[in-house]
Amino acid sequence: MKVMHFPLAKIAIAFIVGLFIAHFGNFSSLFTIVFFSLSFLIAVVSIISKQKKYFGFCILIASFGLGLLIDFIHFEPNRNHHYLHSITDENELFLVEIRIKERLKSTLYNERYTAEVVALNNRKSSGKIIFNLRKDSLNKNFPIGSTLHLSSSFYKNKKPSNPNQFDYGSYLANQNIYAQIYTNINELKINPKIQKNWSYYAAIIRNRIIRNLESRHFKKEELSIVIALILGQQQDISKEVLRDYQYAGAVHILSVSGLHVGFILLFITALLKPIPNNRKGTTIKLIITLIGLWIFGALAGLAPSVVRSVTMFSFVAIGLFLRRSVNIYHSLLVSMFLILLFQPSFLFDVGFQLSYLALFFIIWLQPIFKSIWSPKSKIVTYFWDIITVSFAAQIGTLPLSIYYFHQFPGLFFVTNIIVLPLLSIVLAIALIVVVLASFDCVPLHLMKLLEWSIELLNDIIAWIASFEDFIFKDIPMSTSMMWSAYLVVIAVFILIEKPNYRKLVTALITIMFFQISWMYTQFQTQNESELIVFHQKKKSLITERNSRNVIVYSNDTILKNANENWTLNSYLVANFCKVEKSNPLKNFYYFKNKKIVVIDSSGIYVNKKPDVLILINSPKLNLERLLQTHKPREIVADASNYKSYKKLWKATCEKEKIPFHDTSEKGFYKL
Repeated sequence: MKVMHFPLAKIAIAFIVGLFIAHFGNFSSLFTIVFFSLSFLIAVVSIISKQKKYFGFCILIASFGLGLLIDFIHFEPNRNHHYLHSITDENELFLVEIRIKERLKSTLYNERYTAEVVALNNRKSSGKIIFNLRKDSLNKNFPIGSTLHLSSSFYKNKKPSNPNQFDYGSYLANQNIYAQIYTNINELKINPKIQKNWSYYAAIIRNRIIRNLESRHFKKEELSIVIALILGQQQDISKEVLRDYQYAGAVHILSVSGLHVGFILLFITALLKPIPNNRKGTTIKLIITLIGLWIFGALAGLAPSVVRSVTMFSFVAIGLFLRRSVNIYHSLLVSMFLILLFQPSFLFDVGFQLSYLALFFIIWLQPIFKSIWSPKSKIVTYFWDIITVSFAAQIGTLPLSIYYFHQFPGLFFVTNIIVLPLLSIVLAIALIVVVLASFDCVPLHLMKLLEWSIELLNDIIAWIASFEDFIFKDIPMSTSMMWSAYLVVIAVFILIEKPNYRKLVTALITIMFFQISWMYTQFQTQNESELIVFHQKKKSLITERNSRNVIVYSNDTILKNANENWTLNSYLVANFCKVEKSNPLKNFYYFKNKKIVVIDSSGIYVNKKPDVLILINSPKLNLERLLQTHKPREIVADASNYKSYKKLWKATCEKEKIPFHDTSEKGFYKL
């Protein structure tokens, strides 16, 4: 691959490996600082002594050490005033002062924000949290920069309550968010003083644009798409519309990325054409372009994909106006390196990973696809370019997309052929409307044209998404399979670029490695058996898995829709298994030579000395007498029980020195 010919590529890879290992390695501050200092010193000595033989290796080690150091510096709990150092008990109440940073998508019960902790119990503190405000008729959206005072407990990030679920706690931790707080509007004290930084002014402009368009009766659903396309805010898009975009393989157009920023660059360049191309004029053009790109990035909230795109196109703009050829690989690598230098947590952001992979594979594979056929017609060439770009991006992101989302939109190329030409028109009109809306002077006919074009876009997306047979769902993909799939893709296309015997052997070896990975995963699945008590709010769900077959035990509601139950489905997909039977809950199970007794609200008890006793639906019983009589080795209580009952049971088990597993606290129970 051409990219590996650039020294910066190897440096960037060593730096990223350092970030990755530091993230999971949890190294001490002393080790990190000493390692980086020594590696940096060795690199400097190799430069001064002109030891070419070891120079490259020393630079790579120094880059690796820099990755360790950058991760340590940006890991916020390392700071003395971080709120995590003050939390010893989740039931402890704190007087908290927070500052609003960003509004998030609301849930059914709460308005949600990211916020910065300013003080705890009137002492200086720091750290990001999720602030949940329970919905109320009096609620209003707080401006970015608002300072709030409240009394609340901190709820630390938890591991998933059920097996193979999305780890939301780790997702938040990758953004340096380690806890959440909850409150009501009447428990808040609002400080009238607002911190006015770039986020505040960006939010003011966004709100002004939205307010001006709403006052002209712009349809709500279409307005939410405009806000996503131009301003990068997806909070108000309905679940139905978002699902249609996902099924059609077009969800990427709702996230501000290279497509949008590239269009902004073209738009600004077109506006600046009247300025002469002399030295002074070129400098003015470059400064205005860079300012324009970063203002757009700020308005879009500086999400990882936005930062990546704006940074990369800033380098493109510099090359464009300085009339120097811009090597796209260099721009890509430099932008990645700079972003991770200042925001290393972006490395673990799914959007960041997918956007860089898509862009890298477009740069690499699209010319290969394009060389297959060179149409003579300009119109055919235009659509052929769309197809080749779409396939290159899809190939690059496919293993990672399946790994994270377990689905694949089969009609993605149809979506891109139809939608991208229309999207160019929509973006052009939307950009003009948004600029005019910021000055409150949008012509009605232009606004209606935008509204109609977005309505057409949504209808096309919904039509494509309606072909559900082409949406491949529930595709299992293990970590080893994902990595080996990328090895296959890379090896095969290196072979296609310049075929030779060695590359053919390498490609065949990677295919064998993928097959071995798949067979190993299958072997693991077929040789496992387990019984799991799931954490289902106000419900009970028990599964028994032998090899790839699962027997589901639950109440009527879950049994009727077993294959549609999200919690159960995640488990089935991840373990390459299927539901063999669905049965009502029983009072007695025998699994791996262990007796398992279930007591429900009826209080009926199978008179067998159990190894595990499972309590469901809040049974009224004398647990102390039962424990003394039958002496079970462990007690399990799921989420169908009252909290007050579980509290009493836990105390009783502690008294009798018998382990107590509450799925609300510890998550699912596995035997």
